[in-house]
Amino acid sequence: MAVAAAMTWCSVVQAGGHFDVDDAGTLGPGECQYEIWGGHGKPRSIDFFHLGPACRVGPVELGLNLDLAKGDFDRGDQIGPQLKWNFFGQEEGAPLALALVVGAVYDYRKDERWGGQLVVPLTWQVLEPLAINVNLGYDWTPVDGARTPRAGAGIDWAFAPALALLAEHSRAFDRSTTRIGLRWSITPTLSLDASVARIHSEGVRLLTIGLNQSFSRP
Repeated sequence: MAVAAAMTWCSVVQAGGHFDVDDAGTLGPGECQYEIWGGHGKPRSIDFFHLGPACRVGPVELGLNLDLAKGDFDRGDQIGPQLKWNFFGQEEGAPLALALVVGAVYDYRKDERWGGQLVVPLTWQVLEPLAINVNLGYDWTPVDGARTPRAGAGIDWAFAPALALLAEHSRAFDRSTTRIGLRWSITPTLSLDASVARIHSEGVRLLTIGLNQSFSRP
């Protein structure tokens, strides 16, 4: 169950780096990005890794997520596409923005049913350095296809020119998770994330480090 908890936490929506509560923003026209992150979970040993490239194509952002996780007695390897559309508040710094995220995920090691996600992220830009993100939607668990509601809320506070504090609480794939971390903007297009989290129902603690970079498409 520990690996299942880590895998379902990893699945789909990753536009906010490794943080579970997504914002409503998308890449700009002609932009692409990649996200790489990994970490370790305790008390049962769990290692996990994520690779997620994405590009803006017309009005939407298209991405592909690859997630690997293994523990003492189990392993999961998942892959799936993702589409994100910011349909309200597209201008930079908009006080209120809304998006729609649709994703699918398949565990090709277990070779059973597809899972997925439908979620609406909302971002309220309270102040220039402070944003509140809220997510509402549904998850469909890979392998058995069970549907569960998804909800979460988080803050993104840029308390220094290159540093932001991120904190969130969410329920995804029928598991509640609390996370707190920092984002260091090394350059305007390159950032490093680090966080600690707890999946409450499993008693699993996670340490995650990630790298995110955006670039212009040739």
